[in-house]
Amino acid sequence: MDKKTIENDEISLKDLLQKAKEWYIYLLSQWKIILCAGIIGGALGLTYSLLKKPIYTATLSFALEDEKGGGGLGGALGLASSFGLDLGGSGGGIFAGSNLTELFKSRSMVEKTLLSPIKFEGKEISIAELYIKNNKLRKLWGDKPSLNKIEFLPNDDRKKFTRAQDSILGVIYNDLSKTNLLVSQKDKKVSIISIDVSSANESFAKIFCEALARQVGQFYIETKSKKARMNMAILDHQVDSIRRELNGAITGVAVANDNTFNLNPALNVRRAPSARRQVDVQANTAILTELVKQAELAKVTLRKETPLIQVIDRPILPLVKTRLGKARGIIIGGFIASFLVMFYFILIRLFKQINLS
Repeated sequence: MDKKTIENDEISLKDLLQKAKEWYIYLLSQWKIILCAGIIGGALGLTYSLLKKPIYTATLSFALEDEKGGGGLGGALGLASSFGLDLGGSGGGIFAGSNLTELFKSRSMVEKTLLSPIKFEGKEISIAELYIKNNKLRKLWGDKPSLNKIEFLPNDDRKKFTRAQDSILGVIYNDLSKTNLLVSQKDKKVSIISIDVSSANESFAKIFCEALARQVGQFYIETKSKKARMNMAILDHQVDSIRRELNGAITGVAVANDNTFNLNPALNVRRAPSARRQVDVQANTAILTELVKQAELAKVTLRKETPLIQVIDRPILPLVKTRLGKARGIIIGGFIASFLVMFYFILIRLFKQINLS
């Protein structure tokens, strides 16, 4: 049985080699056509490399310093919380890890960036208008007058946009976020994030990259420190209210003392308003002292909860340029054309063999 199996395997291998030799001879017989196809494909690849615009890539990297609770400050906050004082907690992990990188690609952040103002040819326009000009979209809308009248003003109210404006912004967002925007974090242990924006227009790549980093950074800081800022605003309002009450109580004590100056000792009942005012002064003084302590701790908490975004590298002109080289275009075009012709010949022969069988 083993000898028969070995013989069958040898026969199968011989058949396979024989078939491969037959296919090789068949394709070799068509070498002129394959060579012509390769030459034509190489010419097409060369033409494409000459006509294809270079792609510019703007790269910006930044580091995040998000201070966590601990040490002496953590102990102070813990002591304050033990007395029932809410000084604002941490912003949580909503932007931890890959969440922050996905924030850069979110439609909200990209659209806010597109609507941010820039200076272009002495005028203030939005980045969306710059994108439309660079890609000559208004020429493509020549047969649609309604689209030519659409204009994206800087800091325009997004809620008032029409369906057509939403559609245009959606097309721009898909083009930028899916093919021309790359946000990466090399290592989860390293808080350095890189933003790469690719565009056929060098100035647009640089402008959009910096504007997106600025927009996301502002949103990130506001969100992370929102609870601490709200708490500090409430405490500041309470301090102002108690201070007004204390000033009023002090004035009331002075007025009551003036009214009871040289008062007959037998009429002590008239001293009651002054005594009540003094109690108000003492109570408001104690409350104000405690609120001032809380307000100062809230300021420390706000500084702690506000993350630091430090830009490391900014895109500097001239940007990195990527284009399809002439030699590479000829090789790729020739290879693809030759492969397609060989594949065509293989299919033709297979169909003939099937029909004959």
